[in-house]
Amino acid sequence: MTAYTVDLRKLLEMTDEQFYELCRDNPEIKFERNVRGDLVIMSPTGGETGNRNIEIAGEFVLWNRQAKLGKLFDSSTGFKLPGGGNRSPDIAWICQDRWDVLTTEQKEKFPPIAPDFVLELMSPSDSLLELRAKMQEYLESGVQLGWLIDRPSRQVEIYRVGKAVETLENPLRLSGETVLPGLELDMQIVW
Repeated sequence: MTAYTVDLRKLLEMTDEQFYELCRDNPEIKFERNVRGDLVIMSPTGGETGNRNIEIAGEFVLWNRQAKLGKLFDSSTGFKLPGGGNRSPDIAWICQDRWDVLTTEQKEKFPPIAPDFVLELMSPSDSLLELRAKMQEYLESGVQLGWLIDRPSRQVEIYRVGKAVETLENPLRLSGETVLPGLELDMQIVW
């Protein structure tokens, strides 16, 4: 048996550029960093979660093509949040005006911007407590609206700036409110 030694101290003290290179050098692994700088290794989703993710994303793509108000991003996109973390929401959206102020280089790497909207779809490997902390991290970084969808319990937690988290039990639809005007997500494709 071959033994491998990994110096984790170097991973915990990475610069933003080193973190970006780590992600590029290991495309088969999904990394995130929380606001404390802890390295988070994400497991791939299972079939059911992956299917729901793509169905939800399809609804967002259709809405965004018609609305033409901003840019939509999938779960492979990493964002350098103003609060300090590097996160990859399952779905993210940024209004066009905010996206346009970024340089070409910033857009190519991990954009240093908090999305206006994020969605996290809980998978069996996720911890609800950790996802809730992640949602709070998004809000503290400037996200305006966030949805945390817990399929097994058929609950959705809605995160808004300056407001208490709202929990919906088995909703039929979710509204994009003023952040994603005109978006209505039919929850039948989620449940």
